[in-house]
Amino acid sequence: MANLRAAQKEMTRRRLLAKALELFDAKGYAATTVEDIAVAAGTTKVTFYAHFASRSDLMRALIGQLNEILRRAGSADGYSSRSAELVAAVREGSRDGLAHWLRDSAARWPEIRPYLTSALDAAVIDPDLRGLVDEWFEEAIADIATGLDQAGRFDPETRRVRAVLAFNQLDALARRWMRRGWDVDEDRALDVLISSWTHLLAEE
Repeated sequence: MANLRAAQKEMTRRRLLAKALELFDAKGYAATTVEDIAVAAGTTKVTFYAHFASRSDLMRALIGQLNEILRRAGSADGYSSRSAELVAAVREGSRDGLAHWLRDSAARWPEIRPYLTSALDAAVIDPDLRGLVDEWFEEAIADIATGLDQAGRFDPETRRVRAVLAFNQLDALARRWMRRGWDVDEDRALDVLISSWTHLLAEE
């Protein structure tokens, strides 16, 4: 019986997360209330608060799901995360390795779009979430810089700058795609991005 209750509780939690993501994507974070989420999930506000302390707390859980999709491993504090695959691709420093990581990332954009756009929307009005989203982006930059550190490539004083430039290029292309789709040739855009990353991160 206890196992059944635990399974039902987890099912309700997942339904709340799924319906919240749908509503955030359709209406925006600011316009979606806890009651909206509860009604969409076929439950009540009381049940919502049995699973999440607030709408912000639920958004944190969605960011956790996004980390799972992106295969970013959580650290002991439950917030920091790291992509071993990104670190390895930068450390290896080959065009093929960087291309594989970038193309794999772009292939997941359709799945991550509602998570990322909802998180960015939430960060505008929620200071705590703004800090969490900023930290999430900084971790990706740190992964790139760590790969360069492990490879011993380039002047150490330039490694973080290179990481910031590389990440911002990827982020700009991803956000443009999330707003407008591929309004430029996909293969050509990714090839140019790959060439830029190779120049920034792999070529001495």
